[in-house]
Amino acid sequence: MNLPITMSKPAAHPLPRLLRYAKPYQPQIWGAIICSILRTLLDLAPPYLIGIAVDVVVERETSLIARFGIPNPLTQLLVLSVLTIATWGLESLSQYGADKLWRNLAQILQHELRVDTYNHLQELELAYFENRSTGILLSILNDDINQLEGFFNSGAQNLIGFFTRVFAVGISFILLAPGIGWLAMLPIPFILWGTFTFQSRLAPRYDTVRDT
Repeated sequence: MNLPITMSKPAAHPLPRLLRYAKPYQPQIWGAIICSILRTLLDLAPPYLIGIAVDVVVERETSLIARFGIPNPLTQLLVLSVLTIATWGLESLSQYGADKLWRNLAQILQHELRVDTYNHLQELELAYFENRSTGILLSILNDDINQLEGFFNSGAQNLIGFFTRVFAVGISFILLAPGIGWLAMLPIPFILWGTFTFQSRLAPRYDTVRDT
């Protein structure tokens, strides 16, 4: 595998470059993404099931489940119990699948990145090392690659889970309470703007600290 990461000059955004580097593992990546999305959606299901249970207690024979041909309230609650057990079981399975796939990807890519980066260093001319400190090179080989391993191990799941939650909750608000749904979604652009602004200001300071 050819290393698409050069250490002499900055190139494109690191995330697309990392995904290109991980192209041989796309089936595992897509499987991990799907498991992460399912896990998040199933994690959001219990509050909806509780709402349906309250609807059964209040509306009884005219509840939402009764419209599907189950008029008896006790039977409706039994159906909800089965759905709840199935939801938690599937949520646990999808979480296990996501954790296993992301962890394996993290370990494999960490190993390959470290080996390829070291081999790349071995092929460079001696002039490259004259104006670069050994600490920076060791930091790239160790700390930076460990950060990438951490991204695949936990950061990717958190990122996918965040956007899945925002999308699912936003759709729910639009469908169930369109009058106030926009109020719940209003702060999100400002939160994202603040996050990216903080990151853009933090990155050069982090580089300065590491150089020092």
